[in-house]
Amino acid sequence: MLIEPAVPKFQWGQPVVAAVDLYNDGSHPDVAEDQLMIVAGGPGEIVQVGHHAEANIAVYMVDFGLAVIGCLEHEILPAGSPLPLPQPAEELGA
Repeated sequence: MLIEPAVPKFQWGQPVVAAVDLYNDGSHPDVAEDQLMIVAGGPGEIVQVGHHAEANIAVYMVDFGLAVIGCLEHEILPAGSPLPLPQPAEELGA
């Protein structure tokens, strides 16, 4: 069965902001794992749009100035968008 690739929500060169705090998932070897890298609201620009074939999702390389970070659609918003309200801890499974 052939599945059509997901259509990216964002485009190369588009200014975005981090929708959530972004932590090192281990992909930046010079930064401690789980260290906060970009705070929610941090501005960036999409420098590459890719596709994860197995999960059928778009993956974005975003240049935040301090680092280029791979992001999923729920982790970024178009520049100028209001940030989502933090969820209460009980909704986060804490």
